[in-house]
Amino acid sequence: MVIEDLAQEVGDRRESSAKAATFEELFHAERTRLFGALCLLTGDRAEAEDLAQDAFVRVWSAWDRVGAMHDPAGYLYRTAMNGARSRYRRSMLALKRQFRPREHRDELSVVEERDVLIRTLGRLTHKQRAAIVLLDLLELSSEEAGAALGMNPGAVRTQASRGRAELRRQAGDDDG
Repeated sequence: MVIEDLAQEVGDRRESSAKAATFEELFHAERTRLFGALCLLTGDRAEAEDLAQDAFVRVWSAWDRVGAMHDPAGYLYRTAMNGARSRYRRSMLALKRQFRPREHRDELSVVEERDVLIRTLGRLTHKQRAAIVLLDLLELSSEEAGAALGMNPGAVRTQASRGRAELRRQAGDDDG
């Protein structure tokens, strides 16, 4: 019997809020119920207040359209629930970003890799080394690299190609 009474009360309130002619009437009819629903949803009174306020502001700003709807209260609750869902998603994303495990960086291997790179590039001619550094490591265009080296872009691409071929050849010698 209690469920039937509750359902009747909800239905009566819904009819009264659905018939709300002004925003103020909707606000007075739904503010307590919306706040209570949001408290139950979020478990936090302050967040429920914020969500209810945001929902009412959105409904008020679109009242010309919402007031003409068959059920403005339904739109109000849908707006509030969408706001709660959006906040939940944003907070979960923020938690994931904050607690993402950081990769362990082995400082010794970084130094060793840098040393290998410097020694390998040191075996190239100055022009080949400069072309590879500017094109591949600094990601400049061949025109920008050519301007920096005082060479035409085609010559920069040629030097870089020859340098890469030499690096591949050296890597093959070191593997075998």
